[in-house]
Amino acid sequence: MPSSNARKRYFPTNHLDMKTLKKDTAITLLMGGPGSEREVSLVSGNAVLEALRAEGFTNVTPLVVDSVRPAIPEGTELCYNMIHGTYGEDGGLQAYLEELGIPYTGAGSETSRNCFDKILTKKAFFAAGVPTPKDEVIPSGQLPTIGVPCVIKPPCEGSSVGVSIVKTKEELPAAVKEAAKYGTDILVEEYIDGKELTVAIFDGTPLPVIHIAPREGFYDFANKYPALSGGVGSDYICPADISEEETKAVQEAAVAAYKALNVEVYGRVDVLLTADGKPYVLEINTIPGMTSASLFPKAAAAVGISFGELCSRIAEISLNQPRG
Repeated sequence: MPSSNARKRYFPTNHLDMKTLKKDTAITLLMGGPGSEREVSLVSGNAVLEALRAEGFTNVTPLVVDSVRPAIPEGTELCYNMIHGTYGEDGGLQAYLEELGIPYTGAGSETSRNCFDKILTKKAFFAAGVPTPKDEVIPSGQLPTIGVPCVIKPPCEGSSVGVSIVKTKEELPAAVKEAAKYGTDILVEEYIDGKELTVAIFDGTPLPVIHIAPREGFYDFANKYPALSGGVGSDYICPADISEEETKAVQEAAVAAYKALNVEVYGRVDVLLTADGKPYVLEINTIPGMTSASLFPKAAAAVGISFGELCSRIAEISLNQPRG
């Protein structure tokens, strides 16, 4: 059982000038969106809704969003953003809420835009010296110059939608065609053979590293969401089965990536760890999955933070987050 000192490390209570999140604070919980992750968003949103109500919040209103400028209920004091992908993670919804002067959870509009577009994310990584796989950007219809094996992905999708690991030259055209379904630009990365890890970061502090072990293939949509896709799923080891030295290296790389993109409140950083202990940062998720079985809550649970407390703390920190 995690100690109270561990809880204080990850969830300090020394924010003396914070606005108080009251049990009757008017919270509008946003979910849905038009993107490929809509169903995942609805699951996350309803899980957070139940958790907040179980924590005693009496004024939480769910709102399924189908527009980047939805009609926010009058009197809303905080929008809890659980929209994965388009609108929720691309900065559009955040910019709209900033225009309305309504506080919201998670990263700001500029950060969201830069993390949503993996091309912009990679540029920030390289500029800050964050270890990340080499890459190139190609237009749809063109084949990459990076050799195989490589990873081909659309730059503005989440949950591994449209991602292919290409092992032979013969597989390249089909992989490029698949990624092109989601946009005109395609991101191609060198393939890194390593353990798939993820680091949840809350208010700048990394939580325990999670090792993601897909039961077959790689960590694609089917292995992330077997209940939605019929896939075989994945196993999760938390804390990850890596050495203390490797854990430190992975967390330091994740925090460096988080800072390079100026992420606010919380996020989840995906990392590959090679056999010789070198971490490579892949991307940052600014609206990570938030069901009780999702990775961010698993990391919080490892230090004794319940799902309900995690949801309420995200709301509290967000309510006090300065916005541009």
